[in-house]
Amino acid sequence: MSKNSPDHAHEPPEDVEYPSTLRITSKPFEDHKESALDRAERWEQGEEVPHVVNFQDASRLQRILTPRRLELVRDLMDAPAESMRQLADCLGRDVRQVHDDLQILSEYRIVHFHEEGGAKKPHVPYATVKVEVELTKSLDSSSESIASA
Repeated sequence: MSKNSPDHAHEPPEDVEYPSTLRITSKPFEDHKESALDRAERWEQGEEVPHVVNFQDASRLQRILTPRRLELVRDLMDAPAESMRQLADCLGRDVRQVHDDLQILSEYRIVHFHEEGGAKKPHVPYATVKVEVELTKSLDSSSESIASA
C-alpha cells in the first residue's frame, strides 16, 4: 500500500482535495439517485460539486445528527483536534462518548481522521455543512396524521 493509499477501504488518502461543502440530505432513493447523476455530470465538466451523504429516512438522520454530534462537527470545523482526548477535554465530555460519536460520524464520512504518530486526529474538511430534510406525503392516503403545535 502506498503512502497515499487509504488505511480504510472507504477513507480517501490524506492529500485528497475536498469540496468546500458537505450536504447531508434526506431524500427518497430515486431523487437522490437523480441528484447523484447530475453531480457526477457536473464534476466531469470540471465544476466543484458538494459531497453528499443521503439518508432515505429522516428519522435516521435525526438519530445520527444529535445535538451533541452537531456540536462536535461544529467544533472540528473551527479547528481540527490534536487527538480524541483533546477534543473531549475541549468539549467537557467523556473520552469514550466522544470516541463513539466520532466513529459514527466517520462511518457516514462526515468526520475524517489523519493518523500521525499513533494519534487519530479528527477533522471536518468542509467549510460548510448543509443539512436538508425533505418530508413527503406518504402514498397511503388513508393514514393521515394531524400535527399539533
